[in-house]
Amino acid sequence: MTTARNSRSSGNWWTVYGGPLLIGVLSVAGLLSALLSDGPGRYFSWLALGAPVIVTAWFFARRRRV
Repeated sequence: MTTARNSRSSGNWWTVYGGPLLIGVLSVAGLLSALLSDGPGRYFSWLALGAPVIVTAWFFARRRRV
């Protein structure tokens, strides 16, 4: 059991927390852009705030059913 656990964990901080951290930063940037900017900033906010929804839908669609 420990062999499977060790082979799966790489010990790299970025591989574990990189994705959620990137989505969080993108969401905060989208919220600030929606509040503070006009024009192209509004389009960026739509893309930035839609990214977590798209990523969640993509992972949900890829999920294996057991």
